[in-house]
Amino acid sequence: MPSYAAHHKTAVPAHVAIIMDGNGRWAKQRGLPRIEGHRRGVETVRTTTFAARDLGVKMLTLYAFSVENWKRPQDEVGALMGLLEYYLKKELETFIRDRVQLRTIGRTDELPAGVQKLLRTTMEETRHFTDYTLVLALNYGSRTEIADAARAYAAAVVAGREQLTDGSWDRFSRYLYTAGMPDPDLIIRTSGESRISNFLLMQGAYAEFVFTPLLWPDFTKADLAAAIAEFAKRERRYGLTSEQVKPAPGATQ
Repeated sequence: MPSYAAHHKTAVPAHVAIIMDGNGRWAKQRGLPRIEGHRRGVETVRTTTFAARDLGVKMLTLYAFSVENWKRPQDEVGALMGLLEYYLKKELETFIRDRVQLRTIGRTDELPAGVQKLLRTTMEETRHFTDYTLVLALNYGSRTEIADAARAYAAAVVAGREQLTDGSWDRFSRYLYTAGMPDPDLIIRTSGESRISNFLLMQGAYAEFVFTPLLWPDFTKADLAAAIAEFAKRERRYGLTSEQVKPAPGATQ
């Protein structure tokens, strides 16, 4: 759980995570193929990446491809992988120029070899940037992550690197894909759906949620700013009372 100092409300969330939903519906509404919606969605990824940084966010995590997405028609999956490869090729110079660190979470070793190579190159070229981080959740599922972490933790216990008597969240969380990353403060989902679809289930335990009816290709910097403004209104108590989080004037802490 965060320290008491972390309970004090800040106007801008340090870490924003977004479930990017609605590309297919956006295309359908316009009589276009689904892949056109995904292409437009990639453009929104580009604009949102820098909009978040401009608004003061330090880390942005985007749910780009889930473990369940493999079940989609194979031509759509292939097109999505092609778009991902195109995006990484196009953005590498931009990430370096604008000092954006790229990280990933998920079973990226199951992605196509070309995508894996581009991811490794981009992460290596940007790993020394520390001011702003973009995290792509690729072949990601929170239940899969927890199962992988439990397997790795059990192996560490067998090897003597961990003790079962210290089964704290702090120790276990080091085996998650997100090890070393701060938990998200704000999670946004577009397209009007009000569920989190197996995304950061443990890390989002104390996150604030904003659900917007906008389809992902229509999401703008102004919409992100509105979600951040909504976040700033929330009182984050982490199990405490309002009085503990915001003591009365003159009260000692």
